[in-house]
Amino acid sequence: MLPWKRVIRPLAAFLLAAVAVTAPAASGAQAAAAPSSGWNDFTCKPSAAHPRPVVLVHGTFGNSVDNWLGLAPYLKNRGYCVFSLDYGRLPGVPLFHGLGPVEKSAEQLDAYVDRVRAATGAAEVDIVGHSQGGMMPRYYLKFLGGAAEVNALIGIAPSNHGTTLSGLTALLPYFPGAEDLLSEATPALADQIAGSAFLTKLNAGGDTVPGVHYTVIATKYDQVVTPYRSAFLTGPNVRNVVLQDLCAVDLSEHLAIGLFDRIAFHEVANALDPDRARRTTCASVFS
Repeated sequence: MLPWKRVIRPLAAFLLAAVAVTAPAASGAQAAAAPSSGWNDFTCKPSAAHPRPVVLVHGTFGNSVDNWLGLAPYLKNRGYCVFSLDYGRLPGVPLFHGLGPVEKSAEQLDAYVDRVRAATGAAEVDIVGHSQGGMMPRYYLKFLGGAAEVNALIGIAPSNHGTTLSGLTALLPYFPGAEDLLSEATPALADQIAGSAFLTKLNAGGDTVPGVHYTVIATKYDQVVTPYRSAFLTGPNVRNVVLQDLCAVDLSEHLAIGLFDRIAFHEVANALDPDRARRTTCASVFS
């Protein structure tokens, strides 16, 4: 008999990720005028204190607005030029993005970073990504020349080494055709399964590239990227952080850590400006 309680729980979390974003995605002129927070302002010029623009990269099923209603204003209010893009759209699928092949999404990120650099005059950007958005930029860094254009990559619960979705994907071989359907319908999901051809290529020869500073912020309660330590990277200039080591009573799971967890946001700010970093604790929720 299948352990249905163990299967349904991660499945419910996965479906929650699919419906967590509820407002229409912004694109083009809409994105340029995105919410009243003031991000995606292509007239923004980086300050001496924060000389690199920040590019936010949403997760699977996310979009350039809803994934960042918490973090974008948080960083904007701290003096950063903040930008976010939509990527990985599938034909006929509105609202939910980050579903296309990850390699193609990395190409879209490459083009977007070029646009941000041209508009701001910055030689480099910093990238902050949630879930797939913390992993996908590594393809851009490793294979598309991004290492020369990016100072730091900060991943919030990133799917760096794939996920079993708490064992859910292990059931796929028992349902003939399910894995092929998954790959055809939503390539990004197939690419993020632990052991996929995409992840094998991405991680071959090492997790990192020279010249880029890496930070991974993971939560013990991640029910999507499982096991949660699969988010971590190995290599030079890497800092792996467990959210509960900063605040033991923080119960944020995969969605909450990226959408509204201010303790995670404080640690993102530290990674963006390590020279002015302040210790992150449970009290950081008020900062």
